[in-house]
Amino acid sequence: MTERQPIQSWLTDMDGVLMHEGVPIPGADTFITKLRDSGKPFLVLTNNSIYTARDLHARLKRIGLEVPVENIWTSALATAKFVGSQHPDGTAYVIGEAGLTTALHEAGYILTDSDPDFVILGETRTYSFEALTKAIRLIKGGARFIATNPDNTGPSTEGVLPATGSVAALITKATGKEPYFVGKPNPLMMRTGLNTIGAHSESSAMIGDRMDTDVLAGLEAGMTTFLVLTGLTSVSELDRFPYRATEVVDSIADLVDLI
Repeated sequence: MTERQPIQSWLTDMDGVLMHEGVPIPGADTFITKLRDSGKPFLVLTNNSIYTARDLHARLKRIGLEVPVENIWTSALATAKFVGSQHPDGTAYVIGEAGLTTALHEAGYILTDSDPDFVILGETRTYSFEALTKAIRLIKGGARFIATNPDNTGPSTEGVLPATGSVAALITKATGKEPYFVGKPNPLMMRTGLNTIGAHSESSAMIGDRMDTDVLAGLEAGMTTFLVLTGLTSVSELDRFPYRATEVVDSIADLVDLI
């Protein structure tokens, strides 16, 4: 087996790795501070498309994690990058929040419900039956179907919420059209993120709390992968998966000395 290069750049998931239900995980502040001081390229990733990078910077800062705006990479940014490269200056009908609409505007896209090139689905706090009906009719009329991520549920203080993957399934059932999911576990999100910071997969690491998204995406992108046990995947579940993380650690605190 070929020996991997030393880790020169880092990608890390946000929820379950750096924070949990709005509370920083012990060691996260030390990890981020050491990353910033090292000068190594890094990104904090999230599949959630609701917030802009500036929103997330402010939310992380409030809990003591100083992550520069340019070091935050969301499925909304990856989606805008993708459609911008596939169909520059196109049009889209969007179901989503400011994180997605802002990213698309900045990519040169016009948002419209009149014969759009794409229907793009992301998270929103209020999925409208009217908006879903419009999306279904546009897709049946020929618009191509994109979704920011395949997550079926998302967390809230009251319990799980339906997320993009579940709503995409509803639209697929009505149209017969499967979306192209840009976010994790699609390695495209990782590769576009690496390109953004000028990093190479062979010398980069991905840290996540989920085997089925974070570790899988990092693995398929050719990166070293670390699974932390402070989120969704537990030790008892590891044997369910036909692939392995490069290393399993208790928390982000165990990786500080690797920077």
